[in-house]
Amino acid sequence: MPIPSDGAPLSALVTGASSGIGRATAVELAGRGAQLVLMSRGRESLEEAAEEARAAGAGAVVVCAGDVTDEDAVRAAVATATGRFGRLDVVVHSAQVMAYGTIEEVPREVYETVVDTALHGTANVARVVLPVFREQHAGHLAVVNSLLGNVATPLMGSYVAAKWGQLGLVRTLQQETRDEPGISISIIQPGGVNTPIYSQAASWTGNTGRPPPPVYSPVRVARSVLSTLDRPRRVVQAGVFNPLITAGFRMLPGVYDALVGPLLQQLAVSKDEVPPTTGNVLESQPAGNATEGPWRSI
Repeated sequence: MPIPSDGAPLSALVTGASSGIGRATAVELAGRGAQLVLMSRGRESLEEAAEEARAAGAGAVVVCAGDVTDEDAVRAAVATATGRFGRLDVVVHSAQVMAYGTIEEVPREVYETVVDTALHGTANVARVVLPVFREQHAGHLAVVNSLLGNVATPLMGSYVAAKWGQLGLVRTLQQETRDEPGISISIIQPGGVNTPIYSQAASWTGNTGRPPPPVYSPVRVARSVLSTLDRPRRVVQAGVFNPLITAGFRMLPGVYDALVGPLLQQLAVSKDEVPPTTGNVLESQPAGNATEGPWRSI
C-alpha cells in the first residue's frame, strides 16, 4: 500500500462507504491506521460506518454525504481529504445501485440511474482525483467492478451495461495515466458477495435478488481491494469461478445463453414475492444499509 514519504498515516477516500464492500473496506483501512473520508448518499448509515472505522483504529474519519453522480459532491469530498490530511493517497470507488427486470420492464429513470452511478460516477471520481494524484506524482484508484463487467445475464441488463461501461472506462484510464508511473489504477471484480445490494435493488421480477454461489463475505472482498493497494494490478478477480464463467461466455456463447437464464432463476433470485419497487436506486434507504446481507458466506 502506498505510504506517504513523510511517514504520515495513509489518507483514503472511500465511496459507497455506508454499506457492503465499501463499508468493509473502510474498516479494513481503518485497521491499518488510515485517515479516512467516507462518502455515500445517506448520512445516517455513513455515520454508523464512521464509528465502526474509528473503533477499528482509524487515524481520523470525516463523513461527506453525497452522490458520486454529482461532480461537485465528489470535488467536496476530495477537497476535504486534501484540506484535512494534506494529501490523498488512495481512493476506493465502490458506490453502486442495482435493478432487476428486463430492459422492457425497468423504467427509464431507474435504468439510467443504475448506469449513471457506475459510468458517470466513475468518470466524476476520475476527473476530480487524477489531477490531485498527478500533482502529488502518486496515488492509487481502486474501482470495484463485477464479474458482470465481463459477462451478460438476463434480468440485470442495467447493471450489466453499467459494469461493462465502467470496465471499459477504467481500462482507458489505466492507459491514459501510463505517463505518470506513480499513479496506479486497479479494477476489482467480485462474484457473489453477501451485501445488502441485492435486497435493496429495484425489481420488476416479482422477487428480490440474492448473490449467486459461492457467496463471499464483504470483508474477504475488502481484503482483495487492499491487496491491490499493496501490490498494484490492473484487474483482480475476487471470485474463484469468475475466470471459468467468463471463458464459457466467450468461448461457448450458445451453451452459456441456454444455461444462464435457468441458473439465474435457481441461484440468484429469492423465492419471495414483492411488488415492483425502485428499491434504493433513486434515493438512499439508510435502514437497509449494513456491511453484510442475510446470506451465508465464506
